[in-house]
Amino acid sequence: MSQSKVTKTLAATLDALEPIRNFITEASTSSGLDKKKTYNLCLAVDEIATNIIIHGYQKHGVENGNVYLTITADDANLEVILEDEAVPFDPIQHALPTEEALKKSLEDRPIGGLGVMIAHKSVDKFQYEFLNNRNRNIFTVGLAN
Repeated sequence: MSQSKVTKTLAATLDALEPIRNFITEASTSSGLDKKKTYNLCLAVDEIATNIIIHGYQKHGVENGNVYLTITADDANLEVILEDEAVPFDPIQHALPTEEALKKSLEDRPIGGLGVMIAHKSVDKFQYEFLNNRNRNIFTVGLAN
């Protein structure tokens, strides 16, 4: 069984979203993850990273926060761990939009939850934990087609 691991730390600004996507895409490609799963993984991480930057750091006046990425791949899975030191927030406990809410026009929908729903549906497994004073969002996708 082979395993690879890469890490990256970025300033928690919206400018970090493109480098995050590029980092994930590069690791996914070298792990053999197909384009559709790579796109969905990037989408999931992008949604959560955006929430971290805007709601975890910026809304709380933190201007020098970081996001930490760890990507691990083995023969079966690719795992992305996105960590931050913002206010603890468990997206898994966040209420997801109901079918009824999703049928409403954009103007009439309640705000919130759509990005978390996208994250859940875009990967094989989405987990959260608060460990060592860090939020850890864990995204796992299977490498088998």
